Amino acid sequence: MRIVFMGAPDFAVPTLRALIDADHEIITVYTREPKPGGRRGLHLAKTPIHRLADQMSIPTLTPRSLRNASAPEIFADHAADAAVVVAYGLILPRAILDAPRLGCFNLHASLLPRWRGAAPIQRAIMAGDRETGVCVMRMDEGLDTGPVGLEQRLAIDSRATAGDVAADLARIGADLMKRALALLANGELGFSPQAAEGATYASKIDKSETPIDWRRDAKAVRNHIHGLSPSPGAWSQIDLGHGPERIKILRAQVVEAAGEPGTVLSEDLAIACGRGAIQILEAQRSGKQAMGREEFQRGAQIVRGARFTSNDAL
Repeated sequence: MRIVFMGAPDFAVPTLRALIDADHEIITVYTREPKPGGRRGLHLAKTPIHRLADQMSIPTLTPRSLRNASAPEIFADHAADAAVVVAYGLILPRAILDAPRLGCFNLHASLLPRWRGAAPIQRAIMAGDRETGVCVMRMDEGLDTGPVGLEQRLAIDSRATAGDVAADLARIGADLMKRALALLANGELGFSPQAAEGATYASKIDKSETPIDWRRDAKAVRNHIHGLSPSPGAWSQIDLGHGPERIKILRAQVVEAAGEPGTVLSEDLAIACGRGAIQILEAQRSGKQAMGREEFQRGAQIVRGARFTSNDAL
């Protein structure tokens, strides 16, 4: 089929690759415009989807909005059979949704109607969900409210971070969209309305959510850490001999121990929570790379009895 692909981050790359490998004709790619990058912000960094489109010599468009007068006409001129949307980041107005012959289809990283919105993977982990998944949805004007054609579930392991789950769902989702388009081409893809109950909204992660609250129970602290890993990263600060230093904790496990919240209980980096404790498995000091616990501790030399704090209340 003739496909317009719309996406931006690494999560979308496996799907675009799968559609190219399935011999669909990718007419053009819509993605976000390049942003200043590099240490001084002098280099314009293209999205991962943009870079793949360049490699495959696929024409690319980077409009800031699809709501201007010319956008629907430009989109209609593609004469697409379908549009595939994966983490694109812009709202598609009705004129765009109606342009492809068969419609616009979104790959969404949750089990709809749970976690509609911008950060479904992070929110699922932070909430302690035991499973998530991906859905192929026919898009309408609502926010992730369209009927679902296919879905596939994935258990969330207690050791998994948002980065781990995103990688798994990207791979699973690419295959799911490929299957969906094969069924769609043959007129065999049916859709079911989303359930009227159980809808939740996965709002974008705000920086104010990143400090670790050690007063929470250990499972909640671990889920918070994993839900924000690898980016933006949950953090806490500790004095390593030169004043408070912010540490991102990227991976942790729940352990049986107790103490004053935020207190380091052992030199293998067990830290007390409001109930129970977590043990750091991976962390990152400011300006340094992420490290496993042993390598991190060799440099940090955090002693028993030291205390992590994340805000004035602690």
